Amino acid sequence: MDYRDPSCAYCPETVRVCRHGELQGRPGFCPTRVEPDAITEGRQAYEDERTRAIAVASAQVEAEGYCRWSRVEEVCQFAHKMGFKRIGIACCISFVDFAQTLSTILESHGFEVVSSACKVGGVPKEDLGLRDDQKVRPGGFEAMCNPVTQAKVMNDAGTDFNVLMGLCVGHDSLFLKHADALCTVLVAKDRVLAHNPLGALVLADSYFRRVWGPDKPDRKPKLPAEGRRKP
Repeated sequence: MDYRDPSCAYCPETVRVCRHGELQGRPGFCPTRVEPDAITEGRQAYEDERTRAIAVASAQVEAEGYCRWSRVEEVCQFAHKMGFKRIGIACCISFVDFAQTLSTILESHGFEVVSSACKVGGVPKEDLGLRDDQKVRPGGFEAMCNPVTQAKVMNDAGTDFNVLMGLCVGHDSLFLKHADALCTVLVAKDRVLAHNPLGALVLADSYFRRVWGPDKPDRKPKLPAEGRRKP
């Protein structure tokens, strides 16, 4: 495998000099070297007032709550720093009870809360063109997950900030695509691993070897000293 594109995933732990702002020692596939224009344009983007405000609030929450605040607390503190008033919760219908707890917590911090579960509208999966054998439970009515409508509900309600809880892969993508307000993910759905997707990576070479595709390398690839842009 020839790493010519930005490949931070393969940066050795002993390098990672970007943490310290160093320029020397960066691998050839480092984005700073491979995509200098993107680095420059990215820094310029923070000149936008709102982008800078979001970045500043995020950094403040990171520093103030580092290894102390839960993600729920971080959501509350970030929303306060941004001056948000109205928060939306887009949840899987299986997470409604958790959404109720979160909604109550947010309200206790003075926020107005709007929530919508994924089966909103009760639209049958057949409307998407799915066959009965393509349902989770064939043989009866099964409502489609409806993230586009969830997003529209939030947009119409005028939310300042949306929190995603347990939306399926792809459904979360559609919500993010159609939502007007800034969004964050509180829970990433993974029913097999108690909603801890990282577990599959931690155990990729033991209990979850099945995550590998047919081209699994026998060992970690040897990386080139210098990277170059693909023609």
